Amino acid sequence: MLNPGTAVRWWLLWAAIPYGAVARLRALLYYWGWFTQRRLPVPVLSVGNLTLGGTGKTPVVIALVDWLLAQGKRVAILSRGYRRTSTDEYLLVSNGERLLVGPDAAGDEPFLMAQRCPKALVAVGADRYELGYWVLDRFPVDCVVLDDGFQHLGLYRDVNLLLVDATDAAGLAAMVPAGRLREPLRAAARANAVLVTRAEVPAQVAEVCHRLQTALGFMPDPIQVVFRPECFVSVVPGSFQPLSWSRGKGALLCSGVGHAGSFRALVESIGIRVLDEVVHADHHAYTSGDVERVRAKAAECQAELIVTTEKDAGKLASLLQPDDCWWAVRLTTVVTTGEERLRELVLGKMKAEG
Repeated sequence: MLNPGTAVRWWLLWAAIPYGAVARLRALLYYWGWFTQRRLPVPVLSVGNLTLGGTGKTPVVIALVDWLLAQGKRVAILSRGYRRTSTDEYLLVSNGERLLVGPDAAGDEPFLMAQRCPKALVAVGADRYELGYWVLDRFPVDCVVLDDGFQHLGLYRDVNLLLVDATDAAGLAAMVPAGRLREPLRAAARANAVLVTRAEVPAQVAEVCHRLQTALGFMPDPIQVVFRPECFVSVVPGSFQPLSWSRGKGALLCSGVGHAGSFRALVESIGIRVLDEVVHADHHAYTSGDVERVRAKAAECQAELIVTTEKDAGKLASLLQPDDCWWAVRLTTVVTTGEERLRELVLGKMKAEG
């Protein structure tokens, strides 16, 4: 007889079958041309994933946009603006010169991308094709970067990058609701390149590559990416501290991201003593009550500082006092394997068509 946990698992697996069938049919209808895939008049680079939860799309988008800006390209980042509070059909977050709205109206990830890429346009809207034209009608743009665009099949992309988290092989095991896959693994065949993120451990990289190879029948050499801490940014005044400043200090962690375990491991790798942590769901909307509870917990465990993510920092800044010792870890994206291939794919395609 199945135990209750196994029974639930089987029911979830059955429930995942129609979800997977719909996802496959939708992709096939675009492939057969029954659904129209529209093109923007500028090259489009898409960064996305197959799973629910964080694979590192935002830091990868930031890195690729920095590459394009360094080549003199005028770049627009288009994002859905998940859980934004604004109701505008199309919303400009940054005009490439200054921020125009806050993280609540924009969504936390578009706001962070606008902060980290101040020379890029950032706009949010559900229909990325219509949003793209809305931006192009108003600004001179050489190329577009889609944030979380792998499932946005209605817009043609010149470069389609798929991110897979090396630490989350289990997330590739089943479709939602039984697992975290948005689409069957075979959908990875649409990608021009697979980027394996958080690729510090070779055995973990090998495991996710094996799963993809089993599903696809082939697996080109993946591009491997890690996210490394760069420095600390004060959440309130925006001042900076080097990583060495924090070593040995006791900290309380506060985060609302898709991969809280990875954030904790990152902080510990810096040399901080993690005394406790407050973990919220991804895209959590912070309140003053949340901040008071974190302050109380920090006092209880005698934390010297409170450490959060840059994504959370944008939403927390307005709720803090000037003397609050809250710090965000700034990450940098490092391509450890395949950087030249990735640069050639991204910059070469944009140069050829931009």
